[in-house]
Amino acid sequence: MSEAVSTIPLAAAPRKFAIKPIVQVGAGNALEIYDFMIYGYYARYIGQAYFPTSDEHVSLMLALMTFAIGFLARPIGAIVLGSYTDRHGRRNGLVLSLSLMSIGILAVTCTPSYASIGLAAPLIVMLGRLLQGFSAGAELGGVVVYLAEIAPPNKRAFYTCWQVGSQQFAVMAASIVGIVMLQSLTPAEIQGWGWRVPLLIGCAVMPVMFWLRASLAETSVFARKKTTPRFGEILKSLVTGWRTILLCMSTVTFATVTSQTIQTYAPTYIASLNLGALAGFVTLFFVGLTTLVCLPVCAMVADRVNRRTMLIVVTLTAAITAYPLLAWLAASPSVFKFAVFELWFSFMYAAYSSVQVATMVELVPAAARTSGYSFAQAVAAALFGGFTPAILAWLTHTFDNNAMVGAWLAFNALIGLAAALAMDKRTVADAQVAPLH
Repeated sequence: MSEAVSTIPLAAAPRKFAIKPIVQVGAGNALEIYDFMIYGYYARYIGQAYFPTSDEHVSLMLALMTFAIGFLARPIGAIVLGSYTDRHGRRNGLVLSLSLMSIGILAVTCTPSYASIGLAAPLIVMLGRLLQGFSAGAELGGVVVYLAEIAPPNKRAFYTCWQVGSQQFAVMAASIVGIVMLQSLTPAEIQGWGWRVPLLIGCAVMPVMFWLRASLAETSVFARKKTTPRFGEILKSLVTGWRTILLCMSTVTFATVTSQTIQTYAPTYIASLNLGALAGFVTLFFVGLTTLVCLPVCAMVADRVNRRTMLIVVTLTAAITAYPLLAWLAASPSVFKFAVFELWFSFMYAAYSSVQVATMVELVPAAARTSGYSFAQAVAAALFGGFTPAILAWLTHTFDNNAMVGAWLAFNALIGLAAALAMDKRTVADAQVAPLH
């Protein structure tokens, strides 16, 4: 690690809320999520541009499966980039992941359509999504670990909640862009070229993200390390701590599935309900706002109560309410009912994420903190979250029942509940107050 890189003293954290580093790490995370949101919002048009078929549903499924493919690269990125971060520093890892993510975004944004270059178009888009997934494998974990290491133990949930919080700015920004697009362009213009405009906006802010990351200080927790683990030692730590990693994977499943359902899949879902795209984008703005407001409040609660108890309460509530709420919506769809569903689960998502993120970072093996967190998060996202839009499209189409969205949410809430029940109450309580060495 270069001596020119400054560090954030851990002792200073309790006296002053560290706004600057939170913005520095959160901005890049927001850009990545913004791009994921935009891809999900305009999946129908992307499918027609890169995967044209005579069946619109098939084109949509191909676009959503390409979206999911990016998630399959996350576990590899978590190990490769996560181990790089554990060996070379939190700052260096975050700069590298941002660089790779930017290349992936540019590939998807600037590739000509299938009509222009043929089979090369979907291949380039798929490679771009794979590179984005590879970078995201360590980006999310890198941000969380950085925030956890600059936080005092009694405010760790509050600090780490801003990783999810930064994503909500992306959701709101993407929603505003979507509303402006609907008011400014015709459906034919959006389908022809307009869907690229939101992606180009993301590309335009990349230089600002690099400027913010370049001046990021290293955490004192990493800077105090006299030695860093070798790649083989990190892999060994992941293997020997497999029970903890598996527990963390089960814990993150409900969060990533809920996020993909109420945010990424929402425009596609509201189209299937015939409620109008404008209502969907307006609702999504308030979903992001609701989550952003609830996150720090729930995190402050999570820093004061047993984390395991809070995880149990939230997942049980979500499992009980998911299908009845979606059945109520599907029976006679309306914008009001859709908004109730979206806002309720945005609160569930905020309450769960505020404690789940902190719990995971406290439980993963210390020697491979970034790799362990990132790997658990990436595998869960690859197996469940990334495929959620495609799974939901398939479920609602196959069963001709829009309430199946609730069944998928309830199933994943039960996975989260099982994980919380499997946690050792004393271990979780001890980790909650222990410093991150």
